[in-house]
Amino acid sequence: MAATKTMTVSQALVEFLGHQWTVDGDIRERTIPGMFGIFGHGNVAGIGQALKQFNVEQPDLMPYYQARNEQAMVHQSVGFARMHRRRATLASAASVGPGAANMLTGAALATTNRLPALLLPSDTFATRVADPVLQQLEQPWDIGLTVNDAFRPLSKFFDRVQRPEQLYSIALSAMRVLTDPAETGAVTIALPEDVQAERIDVPVEFLQDREWHIRRPLPERGPLARAVAAIRAAKKPFIVAGGGVIYSGAEDQLRQLVEATGIPVGTSQAGGGVLAWDHPQNLGGVGATGTLAANRLAAEADVIIGVGTRYSDFTTASRTAFQNADAVFVNINVAAFDAFKHGSQLPVIADAREALTELAIDLEGFAINPDYAARIGAEKAGWDALVDTAFTRSSLDLPGQPEIIGAVQSVSAPEDVIVQAAGSLPGDLHKLWRVRDPLGYHVEYAFSCMGYEIAGGLGAKRGLLADGDDRDVIVMVGDGSYLMLNSELVTAVAEGIKLIVILIQNHGYASIGHLSETVGSERFGTWYREYDPAARNFQGEEILPVDLAMNARSYGLDVIEIAPGATAIEDLQGAVAAAKASAGSTFIHINSDPLIYAPDGDGWWDVPVPEVSTLAATQQARQDYLAQRAAQKPLLG
Repeated sequence: MAATKTMTVSQALVEFLGHQWTVDGDIRERTIPGMFGIFGHGNVAGIGQALKQFNVEQPDLMPYYQARNEQAMVHQSVGFARMHRRRATLASAASVGPGAANMLTGAALATTNRLPALLLPSDTFATRVADPVLQQLEQPWDIGLTVNDAFRPLSKFFDRVQRPEQLYSIALSAMRVLTDPAETGAVTIALPEDVQAERIDVPVEFLQDREWHIRRPLPERGPLARAVAAIRAAKKPFIVAGGGVIYSGAEDQLRQLVEATGIPVGTSQAGGGVLAWDHPQNLGGVGATGTLAANRLAAEADVIIGVGTRYSDFTTASRTAFQNADAVFVNINVAAFDAFKHGSQLPVIADAREALTELAIDLEGFAINPDYAARIGAEKAGWDALVDTAFTRSSLDLPGQPEIIGAVQSVSAPEDVIVQAAGSLPGDLHKLWRVRDPLGYHVEYAFSCMGYEIAGGLGAKRGLLADGDDRDVIVMVGDGSYLMLNSELVTAVAEGIKLIVILIQNHGYASIGHLSETVGSERFGTWYREYDPAARNFQGEEILPVDLAMNARSYGLDVIEIAPGATAIEDLQGAVAAAKASAGSTFIHINSDPLIYAPDGDGWWDVPVPEVSTLAATQQARQDYLAQRAAQKPLLG
């Protein structure tokens, strides 16, 4: 008879997870090296008890981390996974009802970004003996429906352990998806609170070490040969490099290919870091938030080679970035869904590293012509000069965001990691931040979730520390995003994890304020101002007496406040230098002028403007919108 071990479902799941390993070539690491948990009646006697038991008996099996917000637990897991190139992530356990529902945003973010996160939301009683239990959602048309069913459309894998015996197949299926580059994202195992505590005789083999080998599929010869033929025939080829290059560890292969051929590269937000900023072939971001250099060459390109990109609307500038009527798209992606996107004529389903290796061999002897090479150099030099100007120190009392970015850049180390997610900063960073390390740029822009920054930055720092890497993580965040979710600063203080947080205070929503102007809504509802009862809006001049520096100080962080004035940028540089020299977390507060913008990159984003309006600003915006939309293609391919 096979050997078994008597334990609860929760104990079995925790021990199982502690023995899962990801193998990627010569790299072998724990797939789930730790678990977050916020406990309530749904999981305190299940997952909570199991974590406590192992904390006493085998403390290294599944380390427990304490978060302050369920959504933030998932954000930390995503930041961790990014630093580990999707080989490892963290698990997040939440209680029934509001605890579980609070993870929904995190689930959507993980899946949208193609980054793994394991979610363990507690569920209501499988037996229904206590029905309705506290915090249970009831729908008379479907009594079996629970809050956790909302995870179904947000997850790459979802299942519910209704009986203890189901744990084996569910847990193994969950691990398969977590470690599959083509399928990964949020993986959700719903755990009814009674089942969590039930006894089960677990086969010992279920609890032993198990390896999950990352699939690195080779390109098929036929699709690859067609792609090579198209590239060899190209006069103006252009590469769009996405996050898949980073996750595959294919930076060296990309660099070798472009150095041999001269083909220029534009990056998506997730692809930041695939080449050093000053590499001759790196033209920076492409698309709606891209550089003028990248967008000008993308517009003329006759063959566009996508590598590891999901071609979001920002990357394609809402299908206006690539204007050559005869352009051919070669789209290399490990996921068929992304490889075939936008009607790509030449999809290649393959791992980025393997495909780039094969391309370099098959394109031996091919190089772009000298005129195109000269054009690439001129466009890059022109854009770099614009960035230098944007970074030039001014004497304004309130500096603009570009100047603030330049100041932070000037005192950061090449290996430092910049973390951002939402507002006007992603666009400015995509254009201006000079990335010098493959892991140095982490802007969550697939879901662009306000509130991700601090939690995601903490997760990124955890991921680095797990590898023995103590480089600094610099979180840049606007006051709008900070107010959405800042609780994980307490987590950083509790664990002594160092973060550098730079809060740019502009008293409102800078990005949406600018967008509001372009669509004719005149920044309505985007300022943080006292309510004007006569006008019935928040458009007045009286800013709110909010002190976010005091808020951060109350959490226990070191706080440096930059006073408005002619020396603000110099003071900011000194503050960042001091923060880097410190062993603890530092919060730097600086005021900015949200009406000072980064250089225009000639990108566009499709945000429909009302066809009919009584407002003159909206009427004009509609005309501008129609002029831009005239360049929009129905398909890229």
